[in-house]
Amino acid sequence: MKYKIDHDYHIHSLLSSCSRDAEQTAERILQYAKDNSLSRICITDHYWDSAVEGASKWYEPQNFEHISRALPLPQADGIEFLFGCETDMDMHRTIGIPPERYDDFDFIIIPTTHLHMKCNVAEADRESNKRRAELWVERLEGLLSEELPFGKIGIAHLACGLINNRSREDYLETLGMIPDGDMERLFAKAAERGCGIELNMSDMSFADSEAETVLRPFRIAKSCGCKFYLGSDAHHPASFDKAKAVFERAIDRLELSEDDKFHIVGK
Repeated sequence: MKYKIDHDYHIHSLLSSCSRDAEQTAERILQYAKDNSLSRICITDHYWDSAVEGASKWYEPQNFEHISRALPLPQADGIEFLFGCETDMDMHRTIGIPPERYDDFDFIIIPTTHLHMKCNVAEADRESNKRRAELWVERLEGLLSEELPFGKIGIAHLACGLINNRSREDYLETLGMIPDGDMERLFAKAAERGCGIELNMSDMSFADSEAETVLRPFRIAKSCGCKFYLGSDAHHPASFDKAKAVFERAIDRLELSEDDKFHIVGK
């Protein structure tokens, strides 16, 4: 059976510093689920816990007290609205969520591709495309080596343009420089650990000429037995209008079935 679009596990609200859109409320997010016949959605505002040292000036305000202001989340018949977060991993491989907070969230997204952020990558490591490709491998390997509740962990936007935002050409070259062998090794480990691999709306909005480069990591992940979830990464209501079409395109290109779907453990 073809992979069904019935969820969105990566959505930001006005509580994320990169949104602050007064219209991006929990109620508006719930309406998006109703309009698109989604049975499960998850709010994932940016988060770095106050108990974890190393928060950047940008992340510092995004603590638990701040993002939990979204609670209680509105509910509707036939729709489960989950409380999650998008934390991060800095240049020292510190992850912004302490173990005592794991149970406070239904789902935890951890990206490894925020290479544009000074707190995550040293200036010298951003100078060459080759080094950025190496960082893609090193940071994902570091994350997969952590002791995390992987059954409710999602690895966000692995083909994110932020791995190299100097230009689209630099981005594609960087992505193309990551060896197949490294991807195979890491995705085999991801499958073993049981985390979800995100199909992010921004990543999947590629030109036809870019398809093979952008989809290569996901094809390899699929061949290694990884499971996938959908994430619009919406920061504003306008993103909701195109999410379903982009998801459908990605599912068709990757030939995904329901067997390829990630299910949050315990949900």
